[in-house]
Amino acid sequence: MEPTGKEEQILHYIRLNPFISQQELAEKVGISRSAVAGYIASLTKRGIIKGRAYVLSEEALIVCIGGANLDRKAHSKGKVRLHSSNPVTVTEACGGVARNVAENLGRLGCHVSLITCIGDDSEGRWVLKETQASGVDVSRSLMLPAERTGTYTALLGTDGEMVISLANMDIYDRFVPEMLAERWSFIAGAKAVFLDTNLPPASLSYVIERCRDEGIPLYIDPVSSAKAAKLPERLEGVRALLPNREEAEILARMKIKTLEDCRTACERIRARGAQSVVVTLGARGVCYAAEDGWEHLPPLPVEVVDVTGAGDSFAAGFLYGVMQGEPIPLACRLGLAAASLTLASEHSVSPRMQAERLYEQIKERS
Repeated sequence: MEPTGKEEQILHYIRLNPFISQQELAEKVGISRSAVAGYIASLTKRGIIKGRAYVLSEEALIVCIGGANLDRKAHSKGKVRLHSSNPVTVTEACGGVARNVAENLGRLGCHVSLITCIGDDSEGRWVLKETQASGVDVSRSLMLPAERTGTYTALLGTDGEMVISLANMDIYDRFVPEMLAERWSFIAGAKAVFLDTNLPPASLSYVIERCRDEGIPLYIDPVSSAKAAKLPERLEGVRALLPNREEAEILARMKIKTLEDCRTACERIRARGAQSVVVTLGARGVCYAAEDGWEHLPPLPVEVVDVTGAGDSFAAGFLYGVMQGEPIPLACRLGLAAASLTLASEHSVSPRMQAERLYEQIKERS
């Protein structure tokens, strides 16, 4: 039985926002909330609505804390020449590690909230609007009137690889522990917290200590080599740390040239208190170390269009797997599948990001 007119309208709004409430649906469609409930029950019974968003509860909430920026990508039309003018094509999109991870998780069907800070400007309002449209709750984010929204500018070569990136993230210096304390009653209800290191050192320590003391699973992306150094020496309470090779070198205080070096670096970082460490190695895949051992996993074959956002997609795929109760090896494979979708896309978050596709990619290559 095909959906009726009202049912089609309801499905339209659910596709736009899988977490929309029945009251909001009633207002948009122009019917009573009880009538919406009846349509939802019918659509669910007929298998048209699978119930993914509706079966989620507040207990399944993932809170992402960190950066949300305006990303500008300059794609070179030829070989990049330093100290010279380079013809490029410029595109703009939403960015920021925590924001990208949140959008990926939203597309994967998770109940996710983003806590970030933006300036009182058109860029910041646009970033939050676009993020909300992807199914992410942004209601706890902060708007700072005297600041400018963060920006990230990347120059990409013809092969899609980044040549250089420029970041203006001064606004995050204002993201002090007091702002987090004001929102902690909400954060404390999360099933997991994802944190990036755009925050000041004091704020990073605040989140790590409170998550440790309150038993909230915490996952951290160090963002960059410079920002990785802001993390405290002791990392007890961190369920998993997700650095790339350069960031792992900073955290382990050693160079990583071989897979054995990577294994050693992971163990050094674990000695600082992190329960698990997963190092992304670009074209060489990932290396992880946990309580029950370590493993190297190669990447999924993919024709690279743009590397921007691939690491964020990996983090989201990994976290999605963990939230589904998958063991770390399978969570890493889900992360690699998510990264491959983004690598094959010109977008920082692939429009094709769906949980079913991640499992399909793993199955195809198993």
